[in-house]
Amino acid sequence: MSQKTIGGDAIDRDDLAKYLATALDITRFRDFCPNGLQVEGRREIKKLVTGVTASLALLEAAIAKGADAILVHHGYFWRGEDARVIGQKHGRLKLLLAHDVNLFAYHLPLDMHAEFGNNAQLAQRLGLLAEARFGEDDLGWLGTVADASIATVGDLALLIERQLGRVPLLIGDPAQKLGKAGWCTGAAQSLLGDAIAAGANVYLSGEISEPTVHLARESGVAYLACGHHATERYGVQALGTHLAAQFGIAHDFIDIDNPV
Repeated sequence: MSQKTIGGDAIDRDDLAKYLATALDITRFRDFCPNGLQVEGRREIKKLVTGVTASLALLEAAIAKGADAILVHHGYFWRGEDARVIGQKHGRLKLLLAHDVNLFAYHLPLDMHAEFGNNAQLAQRLGLLAEARFGEDDLGWLGTVADASIATVGDLALLIERQLGRVPLLIGDPAQKLGKAGWCTGAAQSLLGDAIAAGANVYLSGEISEPTVHLARESGVAYLACGHHATERYGVQALGTHLAAQFGIAHDFIDIDNPV
């Protein structure tokens, strides 16, 4: 579990919600969960904690650090889930409410933001130069690798291992020459077909499923499954750092390790 801290003033909870709604353009997306303030806590926010997922471990760590608000990529109230407040949901909500801590969550808006988004931040770390978008809501990004020494799919896999700290699962020929690369963080294996149609010869995402393997093999487009958590650690950090600089509040990023 890693942590980083900066900042020192305060912002009103509702002002922060309005700022983020505009900055992340949350009404643009047909999402699987509500984006914005999901659990209301105290009005004044001096200390913000960011993390990938609002797990119990993150909540406990954030409360121990004195958080007034927690901002995550994966929050609560997903479409189709059991609406009852029992079990895991009860435990998480009880902890937030008992400590009067706000929970903000941004899913697709945080994937897609041109500066703070997971796709943009992953591209920075891997030296990917975005040229176009593809798929529903333009969720997939298409471009090239800036470093000419990264010439093959195998080279790209080694770069991912160095930058993300985990070995990606490669479906395809490591010796295949790089051309256009498509990418979308998280559980975006369903965009492989769109990436192929857009002209990619290698596609990067977080997860992979059984049918995806066959499509990659039969199309000749290499697939790199780089980890859902591993590809989505960076957007929320960048956003938290921005908010700390914008409003003078303290900010910690807490990384609760997840191997998937």
